Amino acid sequence: MPHRNGAPRRRDDGSRRGREAPLYAALDLGTNNCRLLIARPARDGFRVVDSFSRIVRLGQGLSASGALADAAMDRAVDALQHCAEKIARRGVSADRVSAVATQACRMAGNGEAFIARVRAETGLQLRIIEPEEEAALAVAGCRNLLDSRAPAALIVDVGGGSTELSWLSRRGQGDQADWIVIDWMSMPLGVVSLAERWPEPDGGGDPWYESMVDDVRGALKGREVAETLRPHFETGAAHLVGTSGAITSLAGVHLGLARYERSKVDGLWMDKAQCQAAARKLHDLGPDGRAREACIGPDRADLVLAGAAILEGIQREWPCPRVRVADRGLREGLLLNRMRQERG
Repeated sequence: MPHRNGAPRRRDDGSRRGREAPLYAALDLGTNNCRLLIARPARDGFRVVDSFSRIVRLGQGLSASGALADAAMDRAVDALQHCAEKIARRGVSADRVSAVATQACRMAGNGEAFIARVRAETGLQLRIIEPEEEAALAVAGCRNLLDSRAPAALIVDVGGGSTELSWLSRRGQGDQADWIVIDWMSMPLGVVSLAERWPEPDGGGDPWYESMVDDVRGALKGREVAETLRPHFETGAAHLVGTSGAITSLAGVHLGLARYERSKVDGLWMDKAQCQAAARKLHDLGPDGRAREACIGPDRADLVLAGAAILEGIQREWPCPRVRVADRGLREGLLLNRMRQERG
């Protein structure tokens, strides 16, 4: 089944039409993760041929030092080398590779030097994108998860170093209706930066978690964004779409999955109480228990509650009774935009 503007992904079926279509690659190097998708255009979306994802923690310690650490850069380069090998093995032409870097490289004093190192050692030409483009790409990747019956929505892309928020309004009638981005902002808090600001004390505790939530709320207060849409949120008519590993992990815990299954998580609707219950379960498990959770693992055990706190803080400032979980986002947006550009 085609990946329709970010719809559930299936592997290419090897059909004649699929073999003849060109391949495209989208690579996203974030503060915490390195992710790659390789796909072919389909009639109403694309088919995934190959993918790669690895937690590299490129931004580890960045908030304190202002620079990317040597060990973090080494981890990222190793992951990017795997991406470059996949791209070469699949025969993706260089002009159909979209590779971007986000908050960690934007913030770091040695970000540009790191990009040059990546080019020299892997051949990949990463482009550092601004927050506005990052938010727009998340919207493009998640657009078809929006509920066409709702008058307004908020797309939240929780990254490692920042969180991009885009407010959308449903305009028009019937087949002519479409979602329009009314406003956006980049909040300088992500799962890595928030977790580093609020290290988990022994035994956790509600005050520690509430401190993270309050930090998020403080970053949102005093920002005059999308105020014309606020009545839709205050009456419960709006909904939220959340894209990040932290939010998909919350969904996996909510479902009680023995292993992560994208087909069950992507597009899942959760209400606020279910989000809070999943966060409470993770809090009560403690770091060791979270590390043993199938949908968390040791790499995310110290970050997932920061992601839950970001979601909670946003929900308190912009009330949404419903959250739709998105296992998609920036990479899908990159692929769709590049394919549309080539089609003219």
